[in-house]
Amino acid sequence: MADKKYILDKPTAGQKLQRLALEVAEQFDRDEELIIIGVKTSGLVIAEKIGESLRQYIPGVKIISASLDKRSPKDITFSETIDFTAKNILITDDVSNSGKTLLYVLKPLLDFHPKRIQTLVLVERMHKQFPVKPDYVGSSIATTLQDHIYVEVENGEISGAYVQ
Repeated sequence: MADKKYILDKPTAGQKLQRLALEVAEQFDRDEELIIIGVKTSGLVIAEKIGESLRQYIPGVKIISASLDKRSPKDITFSETIDFTAKNILITDDVSNSGKTLLYVLKPLLDFHPKRIQTLVLVERMHKQFPVKPDYVGSSIATTLQDHIYVEVENGEISGAYVQ
């Protein structure tokens, strides 16, 4: 296996998550409810970190998870059954490669009439195949199509991200 080429270390990832939380906080009123949907598993860790930082600005933050097979995302399962009508929603994931995962997580939300849906990723690649561009991005990285970006999680913390 090739050596890991780190693009984010733990302190930098933490700073980026804090900055992202502040960007999100600027977009919402204090008394608005915000549902953060974290794509399992790294996206859920990011949702929890963003939510933790946001609660001081927006007390009505609720975090749930979305489960799906990222290679064949036919069925999306949320950790809770919620009526998303008239709700603010933020979908979080670790890496946006093609936009496919974010697009498929959006799909069941179309059965409702949310007030607003936004997306947040820690790392964005430049190879979109689907018309989804994250609203909030920690780092934007130009890679080859053969490269893969991995986000490492240890004990509920983002410990780094690397290209392989």
